[in-house]
Amino acid sequence: MRNRFAFQPRYFLFWLVYFVVTKAAFLLYHAAKTAALPAGSVARIFGYGLRLDASATAYLSVVPFLVFAVGSALPARWFPRRLLSFYSAVLGVVVAFFTVADLELYRTWGFRLDATPLQYLNSPGEMAASAGSAPLLLLTGILAGLLGLGWWLYKKIVGPIPDLPPHFGRARAVLASVLYLALLVVPLRGGLQQIPINQSDVYFSALPFANHAALNVPWNVAQTLLLSDNGPNPYQFMPDSVATRTVQQLYAPASALPDTTRLLRTSRPNVLFIILESFTGKLVASTGGETNVTPNLDSLARTGVCFTNIYAAGDRSQKGLVALLSGYPSQPATSIIKYPRKTEHLPHLCRSLEQVGYKSHYYYGGELAFANMKSYLVAAGYDQFTERADFARSEQNSKWGAHDHVLFDRVLRDLQAQPTPFFVTAFTLSSHEPFEIPIPRKFKGTDETALFRNSVYYTDWALGRFLRSARQQPWWDNTLLVLVADHGHTLPGNDPNESYRKFRIPLVLAGGALRPEARGRVYGQIASQTDIAATLLRQLQLPTTGYVWSHDLLQPLRRPFAFYCFSDGFGMVSPTGVVTFDNVPRKVIKSDTLVTKEQLRQGQAFEQASFEDFLRK
Repeated sequence: MRNRFAFQPRYFLFWLVYFVVTKAAFLLYHAAKTAALPAGSVARIFGYGLRLDASATAYLSVVPFLVFAVGSALPARWFPRRLLSFYSAVLGVVVAFFTVADLELYRTWGFRLDATPLQYLNSPGEMAASAGSAPLLLLTGILAGLLGLGWWLYKKIVGPIPDLPPHFGRARAVLASVLYLALLVVPLRGGLQQIPINQSDVYFSALPFANHAALNVPWNVAQTLLLSDNGPNPYQFMPDSVATRTVQQLYAPASALPDTTRLLRTSRPNVLFIILESFTGKLVASTGGETNVTPNLDSLARTGVCFTNIYAAGDRSQKGLVALLSGYPSQPATSIIKYPRKTEHLPHLCRSLEQVGYKSHYYYGGELAFANMKSYLVAAGYDQFTERADFARSEQNSKWGAHDHVLFDRVLRDLQAQPTPFFVTAFTLSSHEPFEIPIPRKFKGTDETALFRNSVYYTDWALGRFLRSARQQPWWDNTLLVLVADHGHTLPGNDPNESYRKFRIPLVLAGGALRPEARGRVYGQIASQTDIAATLLRQLQLPTTGYVWSHDLLQPLRRPFAFYCFSDGFGMVSPTGVVTFDNVPRKVIKSDTLVTKEQLRQGQAFEQASFEDFLRK
């Protein structure tokens, strides 16, 4: 017969063993990455990860230990056995679900599950669409297996709770159970050291995958949920005054003279701002990518103004929106768009243009509520919105929203009656997972890379179809067309989450409002997605004072650079190369040969200063 007072250590052991099992499931699911690890890495993953597993176990054990202590003071018939079983069953389902969701999330996004996906809960349809390429049957089977294994482990390790022995008084029973409860403090903190455990304590390798595999998913989710959006700044590398001064030096122009390059025939053209979902530079020939995937965009690049070295500020659509329309940098481990009270203080192209008489309209084939985008766009002051509910069901794909050619058709039809000058923003979606397209595939293959490549080709096809009709419209000759991606993509090539190749995107300016002598120009300087706002406003001869993180692309910097964020780290690009940095262990992931310590310091200063600005918003 089991000893009643072994319940608490048995309960702790159950969760610890279960977390080891989930870690093994992660390594098996990503078997190719696991097999590529150096010898001994798998054992170190379990060894280093055990402290965080024990911390998560302790947190999950607090309530049962407390209930057990209270129950020990009650008569046997009132002991809350069912409450303990119910609590454990609910937690088991939650942990198993997090584990399975994390398996596919890591494959797609390159970081372990944290609080990020929770910002999509108000749009479950879009969440499902994002998982459209996931092997749902396999994941369902893994979920069922984890649930069944958890139930079996609970029965074997924990089992039923015996009654209190007749000779054992309740006061002694309460004292014993309270002592076990108090002992949880040690694993909760990860040991007896001064600073409580955090993710960096389980990082041991120069390979990000090995470090990520050592993390505990429930602990990671809870920790990011508890992060404060008002400080203190976790990215403190130097005194704030030094960080501010370093960033100011980054924005120093190469010449004291203002740039006089005029690309436009007029200072008040219509502006048609097209944001292309996931259009990585790897698939755009005009930015050095594959040929024949985006022939229409490449044609525009040859006859318009092409920028070949632009980097996205972040890796999600909501971050790209803020970078493009507000000229505001992305934040690691969070996004300002989650906080409407903060986005209300951001500058916005729509508001800047509204002040000089522009009328605005925002088009998106999906649901604007996704990722809290609508609150940001409403605060920006758009006059009208067109979204998924405004399109017939027959015009939509199975999961995400209206096909891109349908979206362009609506824009084309509406522009016939749109007051001028206008600022119209259209955001495509067909090149988002699950990559469903309504035309025959151009490229062979059914793997995810082939599906993605075909979806980008389709969006480009829809763009070309739109442009052929748009050039015949009376508004075309006085219109500036801005075409840019919201972010890049790991495909093709399955680039690591931090790779600069993942963040390189196309930017093309075209349309009838361009001066003839500006057509065909190519600008190759390194720059950021955030710089587009200031560039556009300068061409329209409008003030840019509120766009402090945005720089005119036509006024070269003394030290050209691009800064981007990925999960909890950053990349800093300059003419000498790229350095990437992981904030958790505070270590460089990769640094090109010619990159200096000064460049790393500049990246740290930019992250510190921009996050401090985010906290103050």
